[in-house]
Amino acid sequence: MRYALDPELAAAVALMAEVDLSDLGAARAAQAAELASAPAADESGVRVRDVRAPGFAQGAPEVPLRVYTPTAPTPTPPGPLPAVYALHGGGFVLGSPQVDHDTHLRFCRELPAVVVSADYRLAPEHPYPAALDDCRAGLYWLAANAAGLGADPARIGLWGDSAGAGLAAGLALLTRDRGGPPIRCQYLQSPALDDRLATPSAREFTDTPVWHRRNARLSWEAYLGPGTAGSPDVSPYAAPARAADLAGLPPAYVAVMEFDPLRDEALGYAQALAAAGVPVQLRFYPGTFHGAVGVAHAPVARRILADAGTALRAGLGTGGPGADDHGDEQG
Repeated sequence: MRYALDPELAAAVALMAEVDLSDLGAARAAQAAELASAPAADESGVRVRDVRAPGFAQGAPEVPLRVYTPTAPTPTPPGPLPAVYALHGGGFVLGSPQVDHDTHLRFCRELPAVVVSADYRLAPEHPYPAALDDCRAGLYWLAANAAGLGADPARIGLWGDSAGAGLAAGLALLTRDRGGPPIRCQYLQSPALDDRLATPSAREFTDTPVWHRRNARLSWEAYLGPGTAGSPDVSPYAAPARAADLAGLPPAYVAVMEFDPLRDEALGYAQALAAAGVPVQLRFYPGTFHGAVGVAHAPVARRILADAGTALRAGLGTGGPGADDHGDEQG
């Protein structure tokens, strides 16, 4: 491989199944089999339950949500807890809350926080704006039910990975422009933000592990509809890199992987947020690829998750280790 990957990540690549969105049925079956064969997660100290939120638009289906609430007698600040609204990745065509189940449990226990994860509708069966509408419905449900969950509706943070991070960024724009529950911060990990795929990384990385230009192109085609990606008509709520005005958005934390076709759009978005006066923290992880956080044994993957916890503590004002870490940019 021509990429200077972190050694432990490089060793894991040979054992990872290729993600091929050209056969979506096979890709979904492979992901389902992988999740089914994974060891059972340790849910101690957390209550996990599945609920349904009303659809946002009239006639829209209910949105499945997975809710995590701390139960262990751990030291917590007085009063209601902050909430993390989590949006999974999967190129808009794969995934469910189960993909990030371990991460949700970790955030719930360690921040501590109430975590709500949306099982939004997937493309191509449900193209834009279905997923964003579902994410919006879940956010409204979380804010409306915060008191019953033991959560503070004034301290809701967004957390998203890949397509989920793109949805989080779009949701932040949408709630700013059209009203909605206040968002305290947004954490964007390897965000999918730009359907035009015109950045140097999007053009160059045609054979990177897990995610590459071809998958990114197929993902956007599925989400936006055939022939729409790259056209002038794409909404910034679908592809936030197209937004002309980023002022007034919640503080952002952007995590960027080095060998990721989405790398440069994430860097550009962080820079544009900062230029618009939005507080931004940027973390760039050398030797990593899209989805590298899934290589759980690798020190860099553990560091990415630890950094995410630090960022969410600071953004949500939970106190605890790292709560005062407000560094602007690190490698």
